[in-house]
Amino acid sequence: MAEAQTNARPQALARWRPAELIAILGEAYGRVEARPHRDAISELVLTLLSQNTSDHNSGHAFHRLLERFESWDEVIDAPTSEVEEAIRPGGLAPTKAPRIQALLAEVREQTPGYELAFLETMPLEEAKAWLRALPGVGPKTAAIVLLFALGRPALPVDTHVERVAKRLGLAPPRMPVARVHDELEAQLEPEEMYAFHVDLIQHGRRTCHARAPRCEDCLLLERCPRVGLPPR
Repeated sequence: MAEAQTNARPQALARWRPAELIAILGEAYGRVEARPHRDAISELVLTLLSQNTSDHNSGHAFHRLLERFESWDEVIDAPTSEVEEAIRPGGLAPTKAPRIQALLAEVREQTPGYELAFLETMPLEEAKAWLRALPGVGPKTAAIVLLFALGRPALPVDTHVERVAKRLGLAPPRMPVARVHDELEAQLEPEEMYAFHVDLIQHGRRTCHARAPRCEDCLLLERCPRVGLPPR
């Protein structure tokens, strides 16, 4: 009977509202003010470089790319081996180099000058679709560009956001990450997207770890549906 009560407890808990999470986690961890930088093409390239590596490594690779080539045209026209060598510190260079060249070539084909300011005024779903049609760009990369470069209300769902959101019951445990973007965005007000994104990343990195979450130190423990269950 005790076990049955324990298993029933998560369903009886009131689900956290995003606004509550933002208030609690923002106060606990602090939050850098959102400052869109308007350089969408650089954000695209940097985000591609960031796949499966650390921010430090991807940043280093990005700076090496800018040092080696004076323009995006030069990156496209260079031998792929030279691009690969420039971005090697970011990892997976043989895969990422041709992807970057294909991405830049497609952007140049559609908008000479690599100017993506039109995405600021395009209807949001159309802007997402435009970006996702580019080589190597999925929902997370599109949302990162829209949110951080252009200040638009899109929610990037990285591994931390996905894990924490699912553990808190904001998305079904087995929902594919591509659908989690839409699921979470539907629960958020436009002005909450940035705070929710950075706060859940902070919580995932500091407390709600993938393999060994520090539940005893968690600010959200009292209403966590995963209490008493194995980490997922």
